Amino acid sequence: MDILAWIGTFLSCLGLLGLGLCIVAALRARRSGLDEDAMRARLQRLVAWNMGALLLSTLGLILVVTGLFLR
Repeated sequence: MDILAWIGTFLSCLGLLGLGLCIVAALRARRSGLDEDAMRARLQRLVAWNMGALLLSTLGLILVVTGLFLR
């Protein structure tokens, strides 16, 4: 079950990396000086990526906890 915890750790790290990339993309969008409609469209796409990264990180943490319980 150690492999389950390691896979979960990897997925959590990928999710955290995705969250960091979402933060960077949002800051770039904010600094680009777009009008309101273009900014809204860009941020709506970014919300989908953000939710995916959160899901990946959460699934990874679930795998880590499961792997530790089954140890």
